[in-house]
Amino acid sequence: MLERVWRAAQGASADRVVVATDDDRIRDTVAGFGGECVMTRDDHASGSDRIAECAERLGLADEQVIVNLQGDEPEMPAACLDQVAELASGADVATLYWPIDDAEEVDDPSVVKVVQDGQGRALYFSRSPIPHARGAASATEALARGVAYHRHLGLYAYRVDALRQFTAAGPSALERAEGLEQLRFLDLGLCIRVAQAARHIPPGIDTPRDLERARERLASGGGGD
Repeated sequence: MLERVWRAAQGASADRVVVATDDDRIRDTVAGFGGECVMTRDDHASGSDRIAECAERLGLADEQVIVNLQGDEPEMPAACLDQVAELASGADVATLYWPIDDAEEVDDPSVVKVVQDGQGRALYFSRSPIPHARGAASATEALARGVAYHRHLGLYAYRVDALRQFTAAGPSALERAEGLEQLRFLDLGLCIRVAQAARHIPPGIDTPRDLERARERLASGGGGD
């Protein structure tokens, strides 16, 4: 899986692809397929904190943009990696969403929702249904009314200076309450640009069943590119 994720990143326009980890097994696996790896501390509170340490170890300048592709996303389309990197060129942080058309997803706290302003800047991320559909008896009714819900996709691009501010601040109250690291950026007053993903992004792999589904999609040629 790691090699597939690495190859997905290589298929985008990145100048350099680096795997950040605190696990010797991952380091050895990456070395086995010829990738570059940076070892980090094992006590980071979030993935963004780990990426910030990696940026420091690599000596990256404040204005450089890093795309954070998680190691459980082997079907990530290269077009989305390029999209989020370009989006970050005019912001501190960038990320993507996909429209939700299923009421169960609206109500599911494991599905993170995002709302943004008219200029595409994130206003808030939550595990609760946002926006709240006043007067609607259910998410099904809200969707039927035309209320738009957006599922946040865990793909980020950051300017290095935003990452430095993020780690210097430490976890915020909203971040701890929702269990969502991106809220720390908003608490700091940083701009997160949000756009609908250019391509559908297949689900990441969190369970053995997810892995089987991904294998089935890849075998049928239905994965991302």
